[in-house]
Amino acid sequence: MIEKPLTPEDVDFVTTLHGDEQISFVVLMQPRGDQADVLLRAIDDVAMGELKDAAREGEEPEGKDALEPAGLALEFSLRALREAGSEAVGQVVEDHPLNKLKSAVEDASADEVIVLTAPHYVEEFFHRDWASRARHKVGVPVLKLFAHSE
Repeated sequence: MIEKPLTPEDVDFVTTLHGDEQISFVVLMQPRGDQADVLLRAIDDVAMGELKDAAREGEEPEGKDALEPAGLALEFSLRALREAGSEAVGQVVEDHPLNKLKSAVEDASADEVIVLTAPHYVEEFFHRDWASRARHKVGVPVLKLFAHSE
């Protein structure tokens, strides 16, 4: 599960986690949340010293308006994974992301889940981040990684 396009460093990192073993990815792109998430993201930005980002939090597309940019980010990420030699398919998750993640794990007989995300300190503190919530839902190990910044 990702929430922004994979950087080259992200691709290199996830494709080499298991050495030379051939791996495949089912990528679920979680678009930006609703307006209620803006405050949490702004607090995270302030905590990380990224005041400019905190001030711009309300400027990015949210909800349904975020689906098209999420689709482009997904295609970019899938192409990057394929170019690195991995099989990769995916989709944008519109609602009920944890249910979709659980069904994707079951459908693909996945061995593990990787949640690649920016730090979300408030959500992590209360164990409401995607990785913490997924651990109770999917039935396979969940690895939480922090995405690289561009």
